[in-house]
Amino acid sequence: MSYLRLVLACVSLLIISKAYSSESIEEIIVTSSFIDEQFNQIENPIHIVLGEDLDSSGTQSLGESIDDLLGVSSTDYGSGVGQPVIRGMTGNRVKILKNGMVNRDVSGLGADHINDIDLQNVQQIEVVRGPSSLLYSNGTIGGIVNVVDNTIAKKDFTELKLQLGLEFQSVNDGNSQNIFYQDNVGGFNLTASYKDSSFDNFDIPHGAILYSEEAHEEHEDEEHEEHEEHENEDFLSNSDFESTSKRIGISKTGDWRYLGISHVNKESIYGIPFHGEEHSEGHDDEEDEMHGSEHEEERIFSTTDSDEIDIQGSLNFKNNWLKKIDFHFRDSDYSLTEQHAESGEHHDEDEEHGDEHHAEGPTLFKNESKEYGATFDLSRETFSQKLVINYLEEDTSIVGSEAFMNPASSEEIMLGYYLSRDFELFHFDFGLRHDRISKKGSMAHNEAHEEHDGDEYHDEEHAEIEYFDEDINSTSFALSLGREINDMLDVSLGIARVERAPSVVELYMNGPHLSTGRLEVGNPNLDSEISKNIDLTFNYEHDGFYGVLNFFRNDVNDYIYLLDETEEEHEEHEEHEEDHGGLILAEYFQRDAEFRGYELELGKTVDFARGNLTFSFGKDDVTGEFSDGSNIPRIVAARNIYSISYSENENFEVKLKLKDVNKQDDVGVNETSTDDYQMLDFKLTKIFTFDSKINLKVSVFGNNLLDEVARNHTSFVK
Repeated sequence: MSYLRLVLACVSLLIISKAYSSESIEEIIVTSSFIDEQFNQIENPIHIVLGEDLDSSGTQSLGESIDDLLGVSSTDYGSGVGQPVIRGMTGNRVKILKNGMVNRDVSGLGADHINDIDLQNVQQIEVVRGPSSLLYSNGTIGGIVNVVDNTIAKKDFTELKLQLGLEFQSVNDGNSQNIFYQDNVGGFNLTASYKDSSFDNFDIPHGAILYSEEAHEEHEDEEHEEHEEHENEDFLSNSDFESTSKRIGISKTGDWRYLGISHVNKESIYGIPFHGEEHSEGHDDEEDEMHGSEHEEERIFSTTDSDEIDIQGSLNFKNNWLKKIDFHFRDSDYSLTEQHAESGEHHDEDEEHGDEHHAEGPTLFKNESKEYGATFDLSRETFSQKLVINYLEEDTSIVGSEAFMNPASSEEIMLGYYLSRDFELFHFDFGLRHDRISKKGSMAHNEAHEEHDGDEYHDEEHAEIEYFDEDINSTSFALSLGREINDMLDVSLGIARVERAPSVVELYMNGPHLSTGRLEVGNPNLDSEISKNIDLTFNYEHDGFYGVLNFFRNDVNDYIYLLDETEEEHEEHEEHEEDHGGLILAEYFQRDAEFRGYELELGKTVDFARGNLTFSFGKDDVTGEFSDGSNIPRIVAARNIYSISYSENENFEVKLKLKDVNKQDDVGVNETSTDDYQMLDFKLTKIFTFDSKINLKVSVFGNNLLDEVARNHTSFVK
């Protein structure tokens, strides 16, 4: 009999003013923070998720928070890590932004690295699918995910707001507490927030963990009982997650616009559910068996610490050619440490324990960056136009046993232009971007040398370091044409050409990446990707019925991908004593690729009882193929999403959603297919009003009510 994974979440005590209460029932106009236009005037395909929806859905990763949006999914690595996938693309092709600036963490260095994003008290999440978002980051072939908050207020607060929150999750015995404060004190707008979350290992059905058949056969006699015990486990080891986030901001506004500064600190610790075996080179069979036994009992986890200082402002100018200047500065310091420890050891002893039992010790990933930018508003009465300038300095380093890449640095200078204008027959948007990028790095090549010492010879490895200094210039553009056919139907067409320079990982990686079980080798001779994209969108709305249909095609010249060696190649390497420590050899190559697909959403809203009843159906499908017809690996499976919801006076909402994910058997080299599954989710939200200033918001939700064993095809740990 299946059991429900109910999650009781988000009991929020809101202290708000009479003015806020009266305004809350008025029409809300959602806007995009990018071009200051009303949402319904933006022709590019876009999703906007309101902060209040996030607050009532509980704590989860960024990818999981937007996984139900059409064309958007998540590649997970345990409960803490969920990197967004947009139309089949992820990694460095999808940029994560905070308030319009790229989040400079180390998520691009590994599938097991977390997106360092605080989702507490955000105003909205903006998802722009496709490369039309190019003005806000280079190489956005897949798209962008922009998390917008009000830490630096652009308008004066008129009333005090205090919010307290508690959250409980049964699936992992988790809990979370948060507090948020904002007020105008002495003419200055002050915001502060704090959140502390702790979630244990996830409960899972018996037999959900799979082991390779080869491992069973090799150790059948010695480890049969141990594997049997693992298969009967009802929780996923190393799927725990803890985090603490603190934000504070202050701003001053006036007729001249605003100026503000903020500081954000976020710390987390999370388990890594799977980790590739250590190098066995230099150990005999007995030592390998002992190490393997210890490794299964190990706790593999990562700790992160980030500090971020933002300065943002805007100045009005009263002249004919310059309306205003928006400017920003961000100083980011991010670190992630991956560590090993025996189960049961206290976190404070992990580093000491790792040094004692594993000579390699922990691995430290660091990223430090400084970014400056300004946007000049040169609009006129008949059209809108903006000029954007941005400068970035970024240093990335990996130190420790899994230092698969030498330190690297990047310097980027960008100049962009945006134009938006209404003509008699259509609406026109155009964006142009030019980047001058400098990347510096090195690769170590190990070569064996035979040295003579008396009558004996010794084999030693010497690392020969090759240094690289790359200068890359790229130009990208995007345009869209939109036309309102009648009061019910409008159509838009988007065309874009976007260049993406190779990342430092794709260029200079050279070593074991144990989280994915691979020895990954970069290629410093990679060329920039060139993406040619076309989008066609139909939008219909009439008498409570709505429908959206998107078609897209994305041709990518010199698509960069990681290719695993075949089983035959791996066996051949083993025969020549080049088994790479038992890891799969994976190298970066380039080949032309094509992504194509569609998204369809239909819905109907009807009056029911004292509120509104809404039915909706959505479907998305994407296919990714190389030029020779072979499949691109880890492409998300086609999905059908059914939803029914009832809302009443914005004080009560209940929603039931079924996500039907198809089997994915269009697989790449050495990739296995993934079965279909259905995820049924439920959420109920009720707001209790005690007086004009105090509200109590309670949300109860259950995820995966069918108790499905679901394997995410885009994940390395499916």
